[in-house]
Amino acid sequence: MKRKLILCLLAAVLVLSLPTTRTMASSPVPVQVDGTRLSGTSYLLGSVTYVPLRSLLNAFGGWDVAWEGSTRSAVAYSSAGSLSAGIGKSYLTINGVRYRTPTAIFLQNGATYVPLRITAEALGASVAWDYRMQGAAVTSANFDLPCTASDLYWLARIISAESRGESLEGQIAVGNVVLNRVASKEFPNTIPGVIFDRKHGVQFEPVSNGTIYAAPTKQSVQAARLALSGSSTAGKALYFYAPALSAGTWINANRTYLLTIGCHRFYL
Repeated sequence: MKRKLILCLLAAVLVLSLPTTRTMASSPVPVQVDGTRLSGTSYLLGSVTYVPLRSLLNAFGGWDVAWEGSTRSAVAYSSAGSLSAGIGKSYLTINGVRYRTPTAIFLQNGATYVPLRITAEALGASVAWDYRMQGAAVTSANFDLPCTASDLYWLARIISAESRGESLEGQIAVGNVVLNRVASKEFPNTIPGVIFDRKHGVQFEPVSNGTIYAAPTKQSVQAARLALSGSSTAGKALYFYAPALSAGTWINANRTYLLTIGCHRFYL
């Protein structure tokens, strides 16, 4: 009897000492921070997005993350403050303030998972659901462009899909066309709105063929950032096409030619 009691107690200790994990009932969900997809796998639990803490803080930059075995917590420090996330706890501690979490913080494949919105907003970021991406878009407190993370995310992708292989000048020009349309009363007034505009049919071929969803090249991201920062190589152009891929019958008959850069002709 005594031996059975000891064995039961040992089993209980072993169970309690195991890392708290959670079986994911939902599909992984994409998350991007400042226009770049977050590394690791994020999950949607109910209506709450959970992300790997280290990946999120690495994306924000300036954080040192470590594991504290004695308290079974992930701890992080930066010049801006500190953060502690204890496995199995229903709260985060950020800069000395406790933030309640919808469910307990958990381990999954060696990563500490925390609720995205609560964590990001406590660190000065903004979080929005991007229905076109079917995931969360995070604009950090240190984002250095006059737009949102979603703006950079989609502009880089349309530039890459429309002008992959073109010069930086040509890729900036494609970005200029999108931004010129945002400023025009003829088109939607947001970058994603312009890119996915269907008022007169699909405006950009990559939207219909799906290449808009492919990861952008590094140069395309650079071109998007430059265009968003004010660089212009296409003036007030609102349209473009590639003669090698299209006859351009409508555009040549209805719009005013402006210039050619690489494989694309641009029109007012």
